[in-house]
Amino acid sequence: MLLPEVASRTLHPAPPESYTIFTGGCNFKCLHCQNWSISQYPDNGMRVDGFVNPAALAREAVSAIESPAGRLMGADRIFFSGGEPTIHLPYIEKVVFEARKLNRSCKVNFDTNGFMTESSLERILDFTTSMTFDIKAYHDEIHRAMTGAPVEPVLRNAEIVATRAPEKLWEYRIVVIPGVNEEDVGPICRFLARLSGDLPVCFLAFRPNFVMENHPRASRGLMTKCLSLASEAGLRNTAWAGVTGLPGSFRNIDTLSDAAYERAGAKTAGSYASSHGCETHPRDCGTCPASDACTIKRIIPGKSC
Repeated sequence: MLLPEVASRTLHPAPPESYTIFTGGCNFKCLHCQNWSISQYPDNGMRVDGFVNPAALAREAVSAIESPAGRLMGADRIFFSGGEPTIHLPYIEKVVFEARKLNRSCKVNFDTNGFMTESSLERILDFTTSMTFDIKAYHDEIHRAMTGAPVEPVLRNAEIVATRAPEKLWEYRIVVIPGVNEEDVGPICRFLARLSGDLPVCFLAFRPNFVMENHPRASRGLMTKCLSLASEAGLRNTAWAGVTGLPGSFRNIDTLSDAAYERAGAKTAGSYASSHGCETHPRDCGTCPASDACTIKRIIPGKSC
């Protein structure tokens, strides 16, 4: 993408209530992505709104927040999501600058997978009011199998936010995927609890999507277990959300990648990737020689899976 592109934008009721701007593209290739049509743009050929002048987008966002519909909803901030908004950071900084020329107290939420440099994180913390921060796994091989990227920058940045700017953290979000990252829930909770027992954490029940469109959905029992693990670790501000219990199966996967992974969850995720054309295991999209021709980012659920 030569210019940052906006995938869509709208008033959005999900907390925090906001005018949400979804940007196209992502630095992960998550097998379970619920926003796959946005995150894997432009490789998947899906349509987006396109480039929007930052000043015009700022006017649109502030106007929507201050509109009768925005006030009725309780929208009070611009919410940048994706995809991954970090890959468009200079553009987002310009939108925020223009928005605050119109309303000096304009709030901003930044929704992120946490995969950025420390200097980029400092820039983000400089203009954000709140952050929603995803942690997908704790063990590196599980994170790589799920996302195609290493976990270290994510955990480093999660610690930076918790220790340097806890007042800006809306919540850490953990999508819980049966048989994939559920073994990492306890380690993530213990990692966060060592930073502070008061950190807000929300567990999200996996819903089948993208490469894993037929995978089993999280059960209510699993989500309740997550709260117990969090409490045992010392976290005091936790919740879970999502629909549970819909059927699914571990089908359409092979075991070609078994030798590359030791942990069961990583083997399962790696096998999904392998069954859909991923050639590099453990997954490492940043160095993969087939990255430009990656079949994962061109998958259309229901057609390619």
